[in-house]
Amino acid sequence: MDKKILIVDDEPHIRMLLEQTLEELEDEGVALLMAKDGQEALDAIQDENPDLVFLDVMMPKVNGFDVCSRVKQDLNINNVYIIMLTAKGQEFDKQKGQEVGADLYMTKPFDPDEVVEKAMEVLGLESVA
Repeated sequence: MDKKILIVDDEPHIRMLLEQTLEELEDEGVALLMAKDGQEALDAIQDENPDLVFLDVMMPKVNGFDVCSRVKQDLNINNVYIIMLTAKGQEFDKQKGQEVGADLYMTKPFDPDEVVEKAMEVLGLESVA
């Protein structure tokens, strides 16, 4: 069964950077999906059932905290691993991320190697390097 990663960010250059960072996983059969706001993310999570979501916090329509809360609590979709990826690195924000059900909280700017490493770990892939 193929794995899916959903990249959610309202900034096109961040989406592109994450896509370029993770594109080597496509060789392992991983599909990369994109969403540019929280509502698109909710629709994609329900329609595509991704294994892993990189989720920005500050976005139009629905913010990342609300997306995470709806997925984990309201929709009760627990088989998706959600990584909050945001510039908001305060302890308060990290705590809020945990409260809404985020599995991990990473701050921007992010280390591309760390992103790939974490994605591979979550998806159960062997090291590509």
